[in-house]
Amino acid sequence: MSDGSGDGGLDGSAPSLRHLRTDLTPVVEAVEAADADAFVAVGDRFDDDLRYLTRFAGPDRAYALVVVPASDGDDATGRAVCCAPALFAEQAEREFVAGAHVRSGGEKHAGSDRDREFHDGVAREVRTENVGDHAGERAAATVAALLGESDSHADPVLLVPPSIPHDAAVYLERDGNELASTDAVTTARARKADAELDRLRRVQRATAAGMARAETVLAASGVGEDGAGRPIVRWEGAPLTTERLRREVNAALAARGVRDAGDTVIGAGPSAADLHFVGDDPIRPGETVLLDVSPRGPDGYRGDMTRTFVVDGDGGWARRAYVAVEAAREAALAEVEPGVPAKTVHGEAAAELAAYGFDPNAGEGETGFTHGAGHGVGVSLHEPPSLTGAGELRPGHVVTVEPGVYDPDVGGVRLEDLVVVTDDGYELLAEYPFGIVPEERG
Repeated sequence: MSDGSGDGGLDGSAPSLRHLRTDLTPVVEAVEAADADAFVAVGDRFDDDLRYLTRFAGPDRAYALVVVPASDGDDATGRAVCCAPALFAEQAEREFVAGAHVRSGGEKHAGSDRDREFHDGVAREVRTENVGDHAGERAAATVAALLGESDSHADPVLLVPPSIPHDAAVYLERDGNELASTDAVTTARARKADAELDRLRRVQRATAAGMARAETVLAASGVGEDGAGRPIVRWEGAPLTTERLRREVNAALAARGVRDAGDTVIGAGPSAADLHFVGDDPIRPGETVLLDVSPRGPDGYRGDMTRTFVVDGDGGWARRAYVAVEAAREAALAEVEPGVPAKTVHGEAAAELAAYGFDPNAGEGETGFTHGAGHGVGVSLHEPPSLTGAGELRPGHVVTVEPGVYDPDVGGVRLEDLVVVTDDGYELLAEYPFGIVPEERG
């Protein structure tokens, strides 16, 4: 997990975010527990495991991280080397090395041994040799150098993430290394520390602002007719579509310093039953408008919130579905606390929907509850724990709670919030009101 100090807000007048850095001790311990020699990860800025481990945000090309436990007589817990790509050495020194120094912000203090200390005891460095070589080849050379310095035995065993690129694995194996998969990074990422929660709260508050903009637009809309004489929702003199509404949401997100990341999902009518609809559909009165807003915020952390509205509705399926989903959300949240099996949360949501007459085990494209009740959120939009997976909830887990019901011919209703599991229950990372009838939110 990461650690740091401070607080975070939404704008320049708010306190700054706590300093963000990752504890590499679990990786070192995993290597030792497996009687392996080193840990190696290879990827680029789109590899969330590697970004989490290094806090190195920039490279659009592959780089590598090598971590080895301490050798006998070494004062450090271990050593970590970032093989930075060309033209990124300075940034890697700042984010990977200086950012992990004991003092907040990575400040060095001349004449003091403290400038060589790291918050987790794992000594970090950046190496730029042979920047023209493949990242996997550079990782293999770094492993050989580090293990040679520590007089390690032959035929090293390297722990790697399950997602290591095939070409990188080939270079490592060609150099005489045996590879073994580890879930150490996935396990470490699942429980968020205070500095990570700061970022998740901030992006989720921005998510709520984007939702408020969408609800306000819907509330200010009226009903007219399209060219074929069919009823249609109109806003500011023109038909309101899912794409127009998406642009309003994304503009509100950008104004608060977060990026939509292509994940502002808005469906209307039948397309509201499409879990990932990003197309352009007309918004019509009486139909459900489902908004799933999932931006990327500070240091890559994600928000996630869903609400459903109906403009000029008359009850019927939409109202019944909304009542059922709202009850399912409350039932699911009531189960969120440390020690509870994750599947219990999903089970309670499904049971509540079944009590309202909806199929709790519907398949994709069928009518009913077609997905899990929630998933972990962090640097990735979907990461462990899953509320349909094995294991228990633990303090620091950040999960969505998002029951929903869908009818491909009519629409969909989903309500989703982001919560962190605390020592005695849960905390909503940002609150947003409920109601199927849209209201102006300012």
